[in-house]
Amino acid sequence: MASKKVGSLAVLLVGGVLLTASGRRGDLDHVIAYNFVVEIDGVQAGYFRSVDDFAAGVGVIEFQDGDDYFLRKRPGRPFVSDLTLNKGYIVTQDLQDWWVATQKGQHIRKQITVRSLLPSGDELRAWHFFECWPHTWQVNALDGRDPIVEKITFAVEATAIAGEVEL
Repeated sequence: MASKKVGSLAVLLVGGVLLTASGRRGDLDHVIAYNFVVEIDGVQAGYFRSVDDFAAGVGVIEFQDGDDYFLRKRPGRPFVSDLTLNKGYIVTQDLQDWWVATQKGQHIRKQITVRSLLPSGDELRAWHFFECWPHTWQVNALDGRDPIVEKITFAVEATAIAGEVEL
């Protein structure tokens, strides 16, 4: 087994097979979705185990003019999906109070921010959700096998994506 460094490229010869490893390998790796924080109105909102898929988009209006053979498409209304946060059972009084207020008809709207972090702790990207309020609070089956997980779903009226750092 012989090795040699050529510029920023490490070269390793093992059993007649040439292996290379770039010095930038860490920069090219995928960003894993485990490192994130959730803030509600700018305050870190406890610990969440996951954030379900969320989407924003623009609807499509399909139409056809007269004897035009082709179906045409135009942009319609923008939409934002609901946001669902999953957390282990840890009492978070602010979330509990917000949920109780919603049940009593006080639709207090808040901003939720999900920040994806790099392994260094620096922010990679942030998704902002505006005019949010909780509409569903769900607990998984209590079957004696799995930990308790609470799933909180929020209605969202608008969203924005904050800047992205270059990897």
